[in-house]
Parts: sequence; structure tokens; C-alpha cells
Amino acid sequence: MANKKVKIGKIGKIYVDRGLCIGSGSCAAVAPEVFALDKENKAYVFNEKGTDGEMIFLAAQSCPVKAIFIYDENGRQAYP
Repeated sequence: MANKKVKIGKIGKIYVDRGLCIGSGSCAAVAPEVFALDKENKAYVFNEKGTDGEMIFLAAQSCPVKAIFIYDENGRQAYP
């Protein structure tokens, strides 16, 4: 399944819902400059400015359970 390309403005916040996260690691594989897995094998954001918005969005899309939420600079949910 191809990822749908969506235009996103400046990212204001990236949030990983740890209750949803299953530790697949796909986000860290796509954007290792932004995401990592902790000792509980849950994703977390360690550098929100680690890469460009497009790569962050692709990393969020790669999450099989949609545990990554992206908000724009105005606080509006941009993904999912």
C-alpha cells in the first residue's frame, strides 16, 4: 500500500501514545534522527528537529497502530 503524500506545514509537536505503541520500531527505522525505542520497547521522540517534516510524516505513517500524532504549529492535529 502506497503512502498518501500530504502537504504539512511546520510541525509544532510530535506525540507518541505509549498506550498504543507496540514497539514495531518502524518510526525509528524511517527517522532515526527523531525516534528511538526505550528499554520498554516503546517509541519516543528524542529530537523533534532531527529531520524534515516530510520524513517525520512518513515515519508516523509507517506506524502500524497509528500511535504517532503530529500537530501543526497552531496546535491542530495533522496526523492521523
